Parts: sequence; C-alpha cells; structure tokens
Amino acid sequence: MPPAVVTLNVTEDQHCLLIQSPSSGLSLQGNLKVPGDKSISHRALMLGAIAQGETQIQGLLLGEDPRSTASCFRAMGAEISQLNTELVTVRGIGLGQLQEPLDVLNAGNSGTTLRLMLGILASHPGRFFTVTGDSSLRSRPMSRVVKPLQQMGANIWGRKDSALAPLAIQGQQLKPIHYHSPIASAQVKSCILLAGLMVQGETTVTEPALSRDHSERMLQAFGAKLNINQETNSVTVTGLAQLQGQTVIVPGDISSAAFWLVAGAIVRGSELLIENVGVNPTRTGVLEALELMGADIRLENERLVAGEPVADLRVRYGPLKGCEIAGDLIPRLIDEIPILAAAAVFAEGTTVIRDAAELRVKESDRIAVMATQLNRMGARVTELPDGLEITGGTPLVGTDVNSHTDHRIAMSLAVAALNATGTTTIHGAEAAAISYPDFTTTLQQLCG
Repeated sequence: MPPAVVTLNVTEDQHCLLIQSPSSGLSLQGNLKVPGDKSISHRALMLGAIAQGETQIQGLLLGEDPRSTASCFRAMGAEISQLNTELVTVRGIGLGQLQEPLDVLNAGNSGTTLRLMLGILASHPGRFFTVTGDSSLRSRPMSRVVKPLQQMGANIWGRKDSALAPLAIQGQQLKPIHYHSPIASAQVKSCILLAGLMVQGETTVTEPALSRDHSERMLQAFGAKLNINQETNSVTVTGLAQLQGQTVIVPGDISSAAFWLVAGAIVRGSELLIENVGVNPTRTGVLEALELMGADIRLENERLVAGEPVADLRVRYGPLKGCEIAGDLIPRLIDEIPILAAAAVFAEGTTVIRDAAELRVKESDRIAVMATQLNRMGARVTELPDGLEITGGTPLVGTDVNSHTDHRIAMSLAVAALNATGTTTIHGAEAAAISYPDFTTTLQQLCG
C-alpha cells in the first residue's frame, strides 16, 4: 500500500503539519520507542537537585517541560549536566539548601514544574522566590496547590488572590497538615508531600480516587519515609529526613505511546510494537479504556525497571466499539482523553466521556478544542460540561485544524488525520515538542 504523505511546513510565524492519506489505504508497521516518561523525568531532576550526593538519570525526556525544570533548579544552585537520553548527572545540594535565584524562575509551559516546585520553595525559610510561565501556564489555576500550602503556613502572593502566576513565595517553616484533596491530582499530592519533606512531623494527603504514584515510588527510593494507605487513598510523609542521590532509569511514557496505540488500532492492516513503556498501574487507564473499546493490545516482556513496571505493547488493527469512560478511571487517563476521543470517532456506536472537567484547565480547554476540531473534520462530537459524547462511524475529511498550542491536541489530530480523506493541515504542530520532540519524524517513518 502506498504511504501517507506527511510533511512539516515551517514558516516564520507557524509550524503546519500536513497529512495526506492515500486513497488506496495505509498500513502502519514496525517497532518503535517513545520518549522517556515526562512525570518521572521531572521528579528525577527535582529530587536529584534537593538530595545529597549524585543522581544519575538514564532515558530522560528531552522535551521542553523537563528543560524548564532543569533550568529552574540550576538557577537555585543544583549542578545538572547537559540534558540527553543517555546519562544526565545531577549533583544535589541537600534538602533545604536551595539558593535564592538571581532572576524570576520560568517554568515555561510546564504545570508540573510550577506546581511541584511551589511545595519545595515554600518550605525554604528566609528565602524569596518568584515564579512564572508562558501565557498558557499563567492562565492555569494554581490555587489548588497554593491553598493547602497556605494551610501549612506558606506565604504566597499572586494574581487573582494567588490563583494565577506570576507568584511570589517567601519561604517559611511550615507545619504538618492532613489535607483532604477535593480532586485526585498527582500534582497536588506531590506538591504537599514535597513541602512535607522539610516539616517536622507527619504530613498527609487523602484523595477521592487514586492518582499516579510516581512521586511516592521515587521519594521512597531516595530515602524518604512514607506510609501509603491504599484503602483510603492516603499518603503520609514524615519530615526532616535527608534524601540520597540515586540512579533513575526512565521508562517510555505511556502518554506518548497512547498515540501509536490508537493509530495502530484504527488504521486498517496495522501492527506496531512499542518497546519499553512504563505500565505503572496508576497510569494504565488508557489501556483499560481501549480494552473497553475492543482494541487488540497485548503486553509482552513485562518486567520491573528501577521499581517501575515496564512492558512492550503490541497493537493490531481491529474494529472498535463505543463505551463509557468515567469515574475512578479518569484520573488514570486524564492526559490521554484527547487521543481516546480521536479513537472514538472510528468506533461503532457512541462513546461518552464524563467526570473530566479537569480538561478545561489544561494547556487548552481540551474538551472544547477537541470537539471543535474533530467536528471540523466531519466527526459528530457533542461537548458536555465535564466531557464529550462522540458518535462514531462518520468518515473524516481533511481540512485545516488548529492545535491551540496544545501538544496533546496536535498529536491527537495528526492520528485522526491518518484515517481522513484528503489533506489535513494542523496549525501549531510545533506544540508536540513539549512532550514528544520526535513525533513528526516518527510519524513520517511509520507512514513511509
């Protein structure tokens, strides 16, 4: 079968990804690897920076978000070698020893960088920090972490009653709390646990549902004392324990693998093997959702790597069916909902996604943007207050669509375009570099 034509057009003011599917069909075949897990990459850099001794990181994601994390912690005195996928060395300066930076700390587009860093900075008594981000990050809610930190005694000021960056932080000696989070959020939980590292006593976070647990796994590996109660979705950290540098091996990011899982499932005749993917149970909601849709996905070569479960994922094309995605499943696939929405367009019947209002305050309003852009291609998508209703089976037609500078939107639209007739032009395709710098190159290789 002839390949799809995949072209990246770069002009002075925008990046456009052009995808033209062949009239006689397309089949994706081959083995591939995806970039390192973004969540684990962030945490390895942060914990390495505040630990004693040397941390070595293999497989670090080279996207823009981890670069923002590295830049911020370098500005506060940590020695971090040039970022690469082979080996990054972090020479930590010890818990509570971060220096006042000479300039504003810029988290770029990374909500993980800003929210987790707030917990660390707020617990540095006597030091002053100012943090900001790009225009997208400055519009995203920070009160979800600022409020619990203020309950611990933090001094934080910013726009809209400290709900929006830029934010100023005057470090304080914080007090332990038991925080009952209204949402299941790994960023909220991690921020509070990181603040609790420097608090004498026990700091506890209880969530309404299980969120990803990369912070807990890595904190324990670095020597923090944690008590995890899975029955109540609670985690307790006992403060004032020093962290020790470790070797961290970063598996492939299942959020990046999700694009190829869906591509393999919807493009007729396809079979892909995605190697070395992290399959932490708090992150595999996308596999469960695709299983509900009838996707042919198998886990092979399952193993543990540096405490994280890893597997190779094999996906084959097959018919999909509509399903409901909601409830406790949502926190474990929140980042994958845009690509699941694209999959649902090609499923028989109706797919309903609920309980995902969190999507409205991501890099874009992902509910509104996915509905608008897929409908531009001819899909039948209805926007719900907290999700989407998608009636599958309507053929897509190539047209101009826009990522709204959201990396997951850009890549999800590119996958949907593989099954559209004609040419799809995705404006703002450069956003993919936030989490997957080689996405376009990999897409071209699979289609070629």
